[in-house]
Amino acid sequence: MPLYEHVFLARQDLAQAQVDALAETATKIIEDNGGKIAKTETWGLRSLAYRIAKNRKAHYVMLDIDAPAPALAELERQTGINEDIIRFMTIRVEDHEKGPSAMMRRSERDRERGPRGDRGDRPDRGDRPDRGDRADRAPREEMGA
Repeated sequence: MPLYEHVFLARQDLAQAQVDALAETATKIIEDNGGKIAKTETWGLRSLAYRIAKNRKAHYVMLDIDAPAPALAELERQTGINEDIIRFMTIRVEDHEKGPSAMMRRSERDRERGPRGDRGDRPDRGDRPDRGDRADRAPREEMGA
């Protein structure tokens, strides 16, 4: 059977349980039509590059699918009808990616860096001299603050 990757974007105001239910519904559609889901990844609530149907963010979900074409056609038909899904895309692939997808690896790398990120490409700024008092600025207590 052909292999596919199916990604859908769900509305931002949905709870995570509702997003999981949408993924379960997609899984059921594929399995009822003779296919199977190899992997399901929830990428979480992410910002969109531009507004889609008044949404600035969306829940991203990716499914690795091994199914015949009619099963995929039914999934896309049902997805297009669902008002909670604002966009979806299905592509045919030669092989499913082993391990976590690039999006999941990226989020793990960002988590390891910490809140400000790793600024490894910037030199240490410890060699800069102290700026001292600036003549063009009045001390704070004189400004009435």
